[in-house]
Amino acid sequence: MEIKLYNTLSRSKETFTPLVPGKAGMYVCGPTVYTYAHIGNMRSYVFADLLRRMLEYNGYEVTHVMNITDVGHLVSDADEGEDKLVEGAKREKKTPWEIAEFYTQDFMHSLEALNILTPTIICKATDHIEEMLEFVQALYDKGFAYRIEGDGIYFDVTKLPDYGKLSGQNLEDLRAGARIEVNERKRHPADFALWKDAPPEHIMQWPSPWGPGYPGWHIECSTMSMKYLGRRIDIHTGGIDHVPIHHENEIAQSEALTGEPWVNYWLHGEFLQVDGGKMSKSLNNFYTVSTLRERHFDPLAFRYMCLNAHYRTPLNFTWEGMEAAQTALQRLRQAYQQLPASSEKPSPPLAEKFHQAINDDLNVPLALSYAWEAARSNAPRSKALLDQFDQVLGLKLSEPAAQQQELPPELAALLAERNEARARKDWARSDQLRDELASMGVIVKDTKDGTEWEYRPK
Repeated sequence: MEIKLYNTLSRSKETFTPLVPGKAGMYVCGPTVYTYAHIGNMRSYVFADLLRRMLEYNGYEVTHVMNITDVGHLVSDADEGEDKLVEGAKREKKTPWEIAEFYTQDFMHSLEALNILTPTIICKATDHIEEMLEFVQALYDKGFAYRIEGDGIYFDVTKLPDYGKLSGQNLEDLRAGARIEVNERKRHPADFALWKDAPPEHIMQWPSPWGPGYPGWHIECSTMSMKYLGRRIDIHTGGIDHVPIHHENEIAQSEALTGEPWVNYWLHGEFLQVDGGKMSKSLNNFYTVSTLRERHFDPLAFRYMCLNAHYRTPLNFTWEGMEAAQTALQRLRQAYQQLPASSEKPSPPLAEKFHQAINDDLNVPLALSYAWEAARSNAPRSKALLDQFDQVLGLKLSEPAAQQQELPPELAALLAERNEARARKDWARSDQLRDELASMGVIVKDTKDGTEWEYRPK
């Protein structure tokens, strides 16, 4: 069945045609491991996971490569400021290597909690310094790069007439919109660092033809993707925020090196908002997978929430939305458990609808509706059908639904009193008792089927 993907480069849906029949190579921009990855970051990896699962559902052998940025990502995209790993090391009074190891492990635990398939290849930037130096040297020799003494090696964007094609920006617009703090020694404000000089006291540095230094952020992804996927790549993914700088610069240096198109399909996931705004520590709304667990949510409820919005659509996170997602996931699992087991093959019509939905640029919200249709049908083949669908959805539907908790006697008595108040239509007392229960960790919901509750001990 034909697969359609929205290509950021062409701004249109295109039929997926791999470089090698039956195989698909995809590169996913991984984390910069200097702090915890938040759930906004994790939405991008859920999207990439769904893409991989869809390709495998279609029978492709997928090579999924993801990098770990453990050096070279400066605090400013203008190639200024401190390396984020060095910043993290100073913050926590550890070495950059300890910081990288700790946050890499935390990130991997988050992937596991969200049932995100482990990439085929995980590559650390610091393990590929020699390859990066060869890449930079080749660009320098070809005339695409120049040196600024005491600063580093920079890529000259004016050497590529189509620079800006991914984001739709042109060089004149970039020059006109350049910020005041841009390095005045650069030939063009959009020129970017391939290799940075390191002062003697810099913690992370390696020898190079230009003296001690460390790689630029962008060169890392180009180098490692080419090493493991070849000079041409089927798919490259990342967050929408990577389009104007990181991915634009990856294209420039890669195509300058090879002289041919680099990535065939660019796919980008939209932002996760929090209560309609940006997530940040200063706003006290910086949530991680650990935060979800601390609030007694199944991390897969967040995955379920992500499935309800198309990857190219912004998703607004609220705790009320998480409540709804957790309830829906529990009900879907319960429905699965109640379905009769059968050796019959899944229903072709519904299976085909699901297949068409996921192949249409990952229309997972529509595909999820077909999973619900199967769950409600109670047909002999429905359980096998849901097993098949869950290969893509990744919700672990076969796991037993959470067992009903028992309330401590005093809370059970309050809940019983509330039910009595509702029965006699004493809404004021009912609301008062609901708030009292909530303050003690009992979340009460009134549905058409009666009162439901969940206990989250404080």
